[in-house]
Amino acid sequence: MEQAKCPVILAVDDIPRDLELLATILGREGYEVALAKDGPQALEIAAKGKPDLILLDILMPGMDGIEVCKRLKGDQATQAIPIIFVTAHSGSDEILTGFEVGAVDYVTKPFRIPELLARVHVHVELRRVQQEIRTLRGILPTCAHCKKIRDEKGTWHAIETYISQHSEAQFSHGICPDCIAIHFPDVKIDTSGSH
Repeated sequence: MEQAKCPVILAVDDIPRDLELLATILGREGYEVALAKDGPQALEIAAKGKPDLILLDILMPGMDGIEVCKRLKGDQATQAIPIIFVTAHSGSDEILTGFEVGAVDYVTKPFRIPELLARVHVHVELRRVQQEIRTLRGILPTCAHCKKIRDEKGTWHAIETYISQHSEAQFSHGICPDCIAIHFPDVKIDTSGSH
């Protein structure tokens, strides 16, 4: 079974000290952290790297966090990435506006580390579950002969392996009556349903 990749979090803030603090806090928890100092850089990194979560400062010079969020949510390639706004004003209208443009949550400055980590963990885990569900609900390319499934990288996997890696399903094995008749014709089975 392949090892799960480390979740990637993009932190966006125009204050270098806050970026360093976020990188340290999140890095200690095992997250891979990408940093952006402004809105245009955040859009570029998000489009190329498809992070699992974005921590986005609302108040930035030039393109503010609200505008960055609007653009991310307006782009099909980045619209599913959850965004948590970072703000110094917990009771402001900015937070409401943030939710209206697509943010999933917010954290306040100065950071309360346990709260920050709890919110990050919840939204990273939700994203992981949503991606698994989407993977299993989409079209699965399947070999017509051996029934292996091709993943998004083009690698073929036994159906049991693929589903086990992408869900919490477990498998047990048996032989159906049709296969018994073909492969074990001398075995007589009771098809009446009585035991």
